[in-house]
Amino acid sequence: MATRKPKRETIGETKHRSATHKARRNGAACTFEKDFWKRQRFGPKTVEWTGTSVRIIDQTALPGRLRYLELSSAQDVAEAIRTMRIRGAPAIGVVAALGVALSVRGQAEAGTRKRLIGAGAVRTRALRAIELLRSTRPTAVNLSWALERMLAVVEDAKGSRGQCVEETLLSEALSILDEDRELCRRIGRNGARLLNDGATVLTHCNAGALATAGMGTALAAIYVAASEGKRVHVIADETRPLFQGARLTAWELVSQKIDVTVVCDSAAAWLMKEGKVDCVMVGADRVARNGDLANKVGSYSLAIVAKEHGVPFYVACPYSTIDDSIADGSGIPLEERGEEEVRLVAGKKMVPDEARVYNPAFDIVPHEYVTAIITEKDIITRPFAGKIRAARG
Repeated sequence: MATRKPKRETIGETKHRSATHKARRNGAACTFEKDFWKRQRFGPKTVEWTGTSVRIIDQTALPGRLRYLELSSAQDVAEAIRTMRIRGAPAIGVVAALGVALSVRGQAEAGTRKRLIGAGAVRTRALRAIELLRSTRPTAVNLSWALERMLAVVEDAKGSRGQCVEETLLSEALSILDEDRELCRRIGRNGARLLNDGATVLTHCNAGALATAGMGTALAAIYVAASEGKRVHVIADETRPLFQGARLTAWELVSQKIDVTVVCDSAAAWLMKEGKVDCVMVGADRVARNGDLANKVGSYSLAIVAKEHGVPFYVACPYSTIDDSIADGSGIPLEERGEEEVRLVAGKKMVPDEARVYNPAFDIVPHEYVTAIITEKDIITRPFAGKIRAARG
């Protein structure tokens, strides 16, 4: 990458686009979105309902092997979430909702044959599944958001027939899935407004199609910008300890023929110092009312360095990631994962047995380091106080 002066951009700045970009913006972006998954090297979407099970891509096998898993129970879904075979806040929410629907699948018919149950037993199974799934990962608020929607269906179904409860739960889960796909498209369109032709975007972890049921959040902006004819280059942090940037983000971008360079996490600061980064664009797992947010560990240091060098730090997420019940980042629960993720790399020991290991999965980015939050509705800029709640309506 050649050294060049960064093209700093502020919200609302009039952006120059060539006639080609303007002509392509309306039609081509729409076509790109419709054909997005057809153009992937993998056929099925990250999360799919088959009619009898939930099909996911096993993200622990990428990029070496493309493997699909069929999840047939809420227990299967919970295990897939815990082991990060499925990951990304929006995707976790979608698959958890489908897990609740799976937990009651066929129960009313079985109950009828045995002359045992109606809606009561179906509701009990659904409630147990909700509690099981709620315990899998604490930081991603989309998980609890989706489960609250499923819980509302269960509570509203008192007095209904068991089969009716089953059908309503599945309908709600499929609505959550379809909504996420549409939200991703809208986030992508809004985020693309912030990217100039020739922009170099640094991203952390994976906030793409593999993290959602649709095109992604942060990467959706890049995909839409590319569909508008903009030349966008992406720098992907490897994202230790599980290498989501190197394994997942780079794999996704290569499949979409987006120019991508993978760097060690520790190289990001120097790249910004050298003027090789125009903006940082990441996703989020939970956003507090004041704009503080939790994202993959390492995001905090990126935000500090970006501010030091005048590089915009953008966060892309749906409104379901905003937790209105939490005033600031101090109230966001942060997951700590197992030592083996740090001790071993590809099965090879990297840390002496005598050394201790600390493995936080997330950190908190204070709102003052965030330039803007890109949502499906709009782009929220600083100061965030009051704006986030008002925008939620």
